[in-house]
Amino acid sequence: MRSLAANRAQGVCQNRWVPTSRRSRRHQPGHRPLDETRARGGARVENGPDGEWTVRTVRSGEKSYTCPGCRQTIPPGVEHVVAWANDGMFGSDAALDARRHWHSSCWAARLRRR
Repeated sequence: MRSLAANRAQGVCQNRWVPTSRRSRRHQPGHRPLDETRARGGARVENGPDGEWTVRTVRSGEKSYTCPGCRQTIPPGVEHVVAWANDGMFGSDAALDARRHWHSSCWAARLRRR
């Protein structure tokens, strides 16, 4: 077994889990601007004649839901939209409880259906 002084001279660490490399960090990307959608957990705010809505895209749900736009089932694993009103009459907690899962195309077409 090598002596501690010999290991230090060779750049070998006694704790084998700690890297000893002194690589330059000049090739790492610089500061990236904040992605507000990701910071909010993927939620965005949409305004329309039907009010202000918080909308979040779900990549793959685990349950099936009924779309209020077409009244058909959104099966598990299908990308869809979850939306809830920001200006709910009974407060933000009640509006969050009243959120609905929509097909993405049904959500986009909701204003044409009224």
